[in-house]
Amino acid sequence: MTGDMKIPRVLVIDDDVDFRASVKSLLESQGYEVREADSAKQGLRELVEQKPDVILLDVMMESDVEGYAVNQAIKYQEEYEKYRNIPIIMVSSIELSPDERFAMASELDMIRPDFYLTKPLDMSKMLELLQRALKR
Repeated sequence: MTGDMKIPRVLVIDDDVDFRASVKSLLESQGYEVREADSAKQGLRELVEQKPDVILLDVMMESDVEGYAVNQAIKYQEEYEKYRNIPIIMVSSIELSPDERFAMASELDMIRPDFYLTKPLDMSKMLELLQRALKR
């Protein structure tokens, strides 16, 4: 890496410690800097402190829809306004994307992440999405 290249910082928000550990070791081996949070609250705190370049966000944490609440906060709440452009890759064991799961929800735009991946993660697909997210 040249001196002017900033190491991309990824914030992983997931309550599954094994998932965070495996994603962290993979991403670090690919040259990413990784920060972790194990809850929605901690994730939002880390967002403000770390200003990551991209967020990997689990859906189900304290509740079944916790990830959507975090996504909505970052994209729509005033206090997080300056982080709005940080791409969010949502990760879930739920096969249905938010568009399918909440097709009738009027707030769908507010909870729609930039990218959606299902667990178990296809690591090469995730790395490819990270690249795409960082190029935007």
